[in-house]
Amino acid sequence: MAAAMKSVSSVVITQNSDIEDALSAALEHIPLEPLVRGKVVAVKPNDTWASKEDTTGVTQPDTLGGVLRYLKAFGPRELVVTGGSGAAQTEDVFRVSGMMDVVNAEGDKFFDHNRPPFKDVQLEYEPPKDVQGPQKTVKVNPRVLEYETLISLAQLKLHETATVTLSLKNIAMSFPAADYYGHPRHSQKAPNVFFADMHSFIAAMAKRFHIDLAIIVGHPAMIGSGPLGGYPVESGIMIASTDAVAADVVGARLLGFRAQAVRHLWEAGKLGLGQTDTDEMRFPAMSLEQAIKAFTQVAYGQELTFKHA
Repeated sequence: MAAAMKSVSSVVITQNSDIEDALSAALEHIPLEPLVRGKVVAVKPNDTWASKEDTTGVTQPDTLGGVLRYLKAFGPRELVVTGGSGAAQTEDVFRVSGMMDVVNAEGDKFFDHNRPPFKDVQLEYEPPKDVQGPQKTVKVNPRVLEYETLISLAQLKLHETATVTLSLKNIAMSFPAADYYGHPRHSQKAPNVFFADMHSFIAAMAKRFHIDLAIIVGHPAMIGSGPLGGYPVESGIMIASTDAVAADVVGARLLGFRAQAVRHLWEAGKLGLGQTDTDEMRFPAMSLEQAIKAFTQVAYGQELTFKHA
């Protein structure tokens, strides 16, 4: 097993009530040219589930539009919005949430990676003893293997099983093809053990499907519970990093957890997939302490530091 990564990772945190301004302020610190220029770039928003009455659990249309417009300035060869809802039909979620209108207006491509054909992909990961998962192979649409740059566009949310649902989970629990496994995937249309040990499965998927850029958006964030049915709060917070593990560790910290409290992040760190020590991170915009204070002010009505007295 690889040693934990010791290099310093840069994590950008911004806050603005205009989410596109927050996005621009964050991404100006990210070296996008080598990630985007001439590449097949896939943007994966959060598309878990939405209805006409409630779209708070997914990426908002203005967020997606801002990301697509910003990326196109760097000349991607192809820009794909890739989706794979687990609790509904992907196109329905995109349509109801307004994300499909954005894709069409921007003239970009939409791809539902839940659809066939399917291809087996090996997952190289040894689970802890006496744990059933994660499974050794996963069925995916082969199109996801063609993406040269993968961008996870996640929401800042709690999750009742995974503790948090941020960049890593946004990819790990979406790429397994739901047309094969079932809608939702735990319906077991085809046998799987994604949920027997969700944390190890997320870590295994993060190892296999590298995230080149993580963007986490608190527009809205969800506290109390999640990934659905929690309390949405408009925080204006934006987190961005080319180290997806570090980005998720920072997002988890805003929600009150250290990396060791979120087992898939702790495992990802042990696998050498990213930085889990916030003392080994650089914050070129807002500091972590400033971000915690700003987030807790809007979420709970008072500034907290999460520090012991």
